[in-house]
Amino acid sequence: MGSDQGALAPGFRRAGRADAAKVRDLFCRSFADTFGHTYPPGEMERWFDESCTLERFEGECTDPEFAIFLAEDVDGQLLGYCTLGPYDIEPETAKRWWVLRQLYLDPVAKGTGLGQRLLEQGIAEARARGFEELYLTVWIENHRARRFYERNGFVEVGRYEFVVGDQVDDDRILRLTL
Repeated sequence: MGSDQGALAPGFRRAGRADAAKVRDLFCRSFADTFGHTYPPGEMERWFDESCTLERFEGECTDPEFAIFLAEDVDGQLLGYCTLGPYDIEPETAKRWWVLRQLYLDPVAKGTGLGQRLLEQGIAEARARGFEELYLTVWIENHRARRFYERNGFVEVGRYEFVVGDQVDDDRILRLTL
């Protein structure tokens, strides 16, 4: 039911199993750069090892319930990606919904418009699959990301406890009506 490779925006491609290691690497680097200061020493690294395994990323790169879009430079360096798929939020809706689980950029790609293009690709995929609402979670203190999503029509609809090790972060659930 998803769109085919030819429907992707220029410069984007779908991830496959062989991409899992570089997707995981970008996720870990970007997450650590953005949120590392909020966790006790070792806590985030332990979470990466236990919950963010290569096997998990391989599964998401191949599971038809997920869609992962990559943006690479001409040399094949991963500049950013977005992951859509099921998630453990429980929105109060009767509509078909999906979740933008991750949208991460390499630091060199921030401010270039690549995040916008990845988001647009994700929204297009959600629509192509017949979803009516797209959800995401964002840490309450991640003001830059929150402004970005709100500029794109997402509105706050709830709270979510995001757990990293023993720490529980206060996230907000945002929704976009498709």
